[in-house]
Amino acid sequence: MSVYTRLTAEDIDRLLGDYAIGELEYFQGISEGITNTNYFVDTTLGRWVLTLFEALEPAELPYYLNLMDHLAGLGVPGAHPVARRDGGFLSHLAGRPAALVYRLRGRSLVTPDPAHCAALGATVAELHRAGESFPDRQANSRGLAWIAATRDELADHLAAGDKTLLDDEIASQQAFDYTPLPRGVIHADLFRDNVLFEDRHVSGLIDFYYACHDHWLFDLAVICNDWCHQPDGRHLPDHWRAIVDAYRRRRPFTPAEVEAWPMMLRAAALRFWVSRLADWHFPQSGHDTHQKDPQPFADLLIAHRNAPPRLLN
Repeated sequence: MSVYTRLTAEDIDRLLGDYAIGELEYFQGISEGITNTNYFVDTTLGRWVLTLFEALEPAELPYYLNLMDHLAGLGVPGAHPVARRDGGFLSHLAGRPAALVYRLRGRSLVTPDPAHCAALGATVAELHRAGESFPDRQANSRGLAWIAATRDELADHLAAGDKTLLDDEIASQQAFDYTPLPRGVIHADLFRDNVLFEDRHVSGLIDFYYACHDHWLFDLAVICNDWCHQPDGRHLPDHWRAIVDAYRRRRPFTPAEVEAWPMMLRAAALRFWVSRLADWHFPQSGHDTHQKDPQPFADLLIAHRNAPPRLLN
């Protein structure tokens, strides 16, 4: 949610002319996040979030926007796109594809407790169940093929030890058979800053622009890696137990998922290590941008290769 494209009030006024959501009262850029430009937009009829897509092409966006609309219609507390006067969700502004979504109540948490984790586990299970009736399919844009190609782009920027670790992990992931694992719609990026809470209830899941059709277990591995580890890498078993127990009450794990869990933890750590390396070495230019240190995910990958936490007791 960095700001790469600066907008004026006149820009936003022109956009609002295509919607029936009132007149502009206030707007402000959002500096957190990495990939897209985002603004808070307040009008006479409500509060919204405006996203300008800096990397995604217009043809890619209907999947995400239609998915968000589908999930919201089934009661999943997620960001819901605002329809234009012509019924579509996609707009264009400042040379970028753009969309408005309802601004959700609540706030993200820096230090969630096990009760927050249980609420998240239940919500993710409902997201996965609701996604089963979504008809469209889209592959994971940050899957192994992307990781391997990005590794080649990064090769001249990496230390020898990082290259060795990266090449070995890519080879291990390519050799592992994930085909027995159940699949469906996943968010694929449920870090703490993409989940909003009111008290101990999930009030919203945001930033669906890496969502895809992939293994449900990958969503849980991404969550475990972020929500259930201290900054120094120490595992928080009570947090993870709360997520797992709440999730599996709604969707029990298969034996194949239990067996694949250590490798999936590594796959999730690898994906975000590589994406942060790419953002670190090849940053996008912009007005107010935000980068994240890739090293914690390298450390987490090493920890999972040595002693991964178990899925079930």
